[in-house]
Amino acid sequence: MPVLSAQAQAQAPAATPGQSVDTLTPVVVTSTQIERPVFEVPASVDLLDGELMRANQMQVNLSESLERVPGLLIQNRQNYAQDLQVSIRGFGSRSTFGVRGIRLYVDGIPATMPDGQGQTSNIDIASIDRVEVLRGPFSALYGNSSGGVIQAFTEEGSGPPTITGSLATGSNSQWRYGLKASGSADALDYLLSTSRYTTEGYRDHSGARKNLANAKLGLQLDDDSKLTLIMNSVDVKADDPQGLNHEEFMDSPRNAAPNALLFNTRKTVKQTQGGLVYERRVDVNNTLRLMTYYGQRKTEQFQAIPVAAQQAPSHSGGVIGLDRDYGGVDARWTSRLDLAGRPLTLIGGVAYDTLTEDRRGYENFIGAQLGVQGELRRKEKNKIWNIDPYLQASWDFAERWTLDAGVRYSTVRFDSDDRYITAGNGDDSGSARYNKVLPMAALRYQATDDLNLYATVGRGFETPTFNELSYRTDGLAGLNFALQPSTNTSVEVGAKARLGGGLLTAALFQTRTDDEIVAADADGGRTTYRNAGRTRRNGFELSWSGKVARDWHGHLAYTWLDATYRDSFYAGAQAPANLIPAGNRIPGIARQSLFAALAWAPPQGWRAGIEGRYLSKIQVNDANSEAAPSYFTAAIHAGYLWHWQGWTLDAFARLDNALDRHYAGSTIINAGFGRYYEPAPGRNWTAGVNMSYQF
Repeated sequence: MPVLSAQAQAQAPAATPGQSVDTLTPVVVTSTQIERPVFEVPASVDLLDGELMRANQMQVNLSESLERVPGLLIQNRQNYAQDLQVSIRGFGSRSTFGVRGIRLYVDGIPATMPDGQGQTSNIDIASIDRVEVLRGPFSALYGNSSGGVIQAFTEEGSGPPTITGSLATGSNSQWRYGLKASGSADALDYLLSTSRYTTEGYRDHSGARKNLANAKLGLQLDDDSKLTLIMNSVDVKADDPQGLNHEEFMDSPRNAAPNALLFNTRKTVKQTQGGLVYERRVDVNNTLRLMTYYGQRKTEQFQAIPVAAQQAPSHSGGVIGLDRDYGGVDARWTSRLDLAGRPLTLIGGVAYDTLTEDRRGYENFIGAQLGVQGELRRKEKNKIWNIDPYLQASWDFAERWTLDAGVRYSTVRFDSDDRYITAGNGDDSGSARYNKVLPMAALRYQATDDLNLYATVGRGFETPTFNELSYRTDGLAGLNFALQPSTNTSVEVGAKARLGGGLLTAALFQTRTDDEIVAADADGGRTTYRNAGRTRRNGFELSWSGKVARDWHGHLAYTWLDATYRDSFYAGAQAPANLIPAGNRIPGIARQSLFAALAWAPPQGWRAGIEGRYLSKIQVNDANSEAAPSYFTAAIHAGYLWHWQGWTLDAFARLDNALDRHYAGSTIINAGFGRYYEPAPGRNWTAGVNMSYQF
C-alpha cells in the first residue's frame, strides 16, 4: 500500500457545502504529530473540512469559518494592511498587526517566523483540504510562541482531471474570481489554484487587491515513498484606514482616521515560498519524514507618523522597508513498537528555522509633500534562527488507557547589525539567546465506547519578537537584554462524547504565565517593552457538532475565558497614573463567546442555513479604561447545488449582520491617542457561484 494512504482512507468523506463536519466518522487529525481520530485525541483539537469552509462564503479570510472553533477568537479588521486578529485562549491577543503568540503552518511549512511573528495571507481557502486548530498544553510541543496551533492542509489531486471556476461578489465592491485544476495520473497527483480579490472596503481608504496562487504536486516514487512539492505566492496591496477613537467609532464608523488620509497610509506585500516533503516507509514499523522550505517576503508600509515626531534623532521614520529571506528543515522518525506487550509509538526529530531580514526606515515626507518615501532613518541586518530537537511517545499501556508524553528543547538566537549610526542614534547592534525545555504529558481513559476522558499538562514559552527586542527601556543603545521570554504552565481536563448524532466536547483549563510581555513606553519614535509579571487564564470550552435530523446539521461552540494580570506593573513612565493594578483584565480577550449554526443541506437541490454569534465586551487597553461593547450578529444563507454528468454547479447568496448591528469587528490594543476601534460593516451581502467539470 502506498505511503500515507491509510490516513487518507481513515479521513471522513468531504462535507457537502453548508454541512457541519460529521464527527461520527473517523476523522483523522495530525496536529498532535500522531495520526488518530479526533475522538481519541487527549487534547482540544478541532478540524474544519475545506468544503465546509468554502460553502456560502467569499473564500478570502479564515475568519469566515474559523469563528465556529471554541477558544479561538479570529476577527476581520476590515483592513488588509494589518491581517486578521487571531488569538487562542488569549495567546496572541495583544498583537496590533499580523499574528503572534500562536503557530501557523501551511502543509507543514511554518507561516510563523522563528521570533514568533506570523501571517495568514498566503492561505488559499479555495484549495484547502482541512484546517486543524490545536489548543492547550499539547501546543507546547511546537516550540516558541505556541500558545495554540493552526494548520492548513492543501487538497491532494485525485481521479480524472477536474477544472473549477469560481466567482463571488458582495457589498463594498467586493469581487473574487478564481480557477482551480486537480487530478492524478499514474504516480503523479497535482493541484493548481489561483485567485484575485478586490474591494473598495467598508471604510474610507480601505481598498485592497490580493492575488494568490497555490500549487501542490505529489510524486509516488515507489510503493513506500512519496515526494511532495508545495509552492505558493501572494501579492497584496492595501490602504490602511487605521483605528478610530470612541467618538469617531460611534458617530462615523465608515471614516478613516484623519492622518491616514493625510499620509496616504498603505502597505504592499509580496511573498513567494516553496517546500519539499519526502516521506518513506522504511519498514512496517518505521517511517521517515523530511521537510525543507525556503521563501522570500518583501514589505513596504507607509505609516501616519507626524513630521514633528520624526525630528528626534532616534526616530526610525514613517516608512518601513522590510525584505525577509527565510527557510528551514524538519527531520522526523516515527516508530511503532511494543512495550510490555502494549502498542507504543515513538517520534523523534529536529527542526531548524532561520530568518534574515534587511530592515530599513525612511521619513514619510519630502519637504511639504506627505506620504512619500524620504530620507533614510534606519538600516539594520537582522538574523534569527532556532533549533529544536523533540521526542514524543504514545503508549496504550492498558485496555482503555493511553499515556502521551513529549519534550522539546528550543533554542532561539537573535543577532542585529545596526548600519545606521548617527549623533543621537547610537549603535543598536547586539545579540540574544534563549533556551527552554518544553515538556508535555497527557492521560486518556476510554470510559465507554462513546466517552473519552483526559487530562493534559504542558509548559510553553514565548520569546520577544525582533520589534519588541529592538530598543532598551532606559534609552541607551543596544538590544533590550532585560526583556525575558514569558513562560507558561497549562493544565487541562476534558471529555469527548458521541451524543445525539454528533460529537460533544468539553474542556476546563488554566494557564499561568510568568514574565508576560507588555508595552512599556513610547518615546522618540521608539516603542519599548517590558515583562509585566504574572498572569492567569481560566477557561471553559463546550462544543457540539453533528446531524440533527435528515439533511439537517447543527453546530454549537461556547467559550468562557477569564484572563487577568496577577501582578501590578507600570504601562509607561514610572508614575502613579501609569500603574496597572493586579486584577485588571488582559485586553483583547472576550470573557464569553458563543457561535451557533443550523443548516439544511440535502445532497442536491436547494439548501439554506442560519448562524448567530455573540461576543462579550473586550477591554482595549491595560488600564481597562475603555472597552469595545458586546454584540450579537446573525447571518442567513441559501443556495442551490446541481450535479449533471461531469458538471457540478454550486450557487449561493448570503446576508451577514442581518440585524444591522453597529459594533467593533476588531480592536487595536493599547493604541495611541485612543484609536482602539476598527468598525465592522453593517448589513452586507455576498453572492457567488462555483462551477466544476470532471473530464
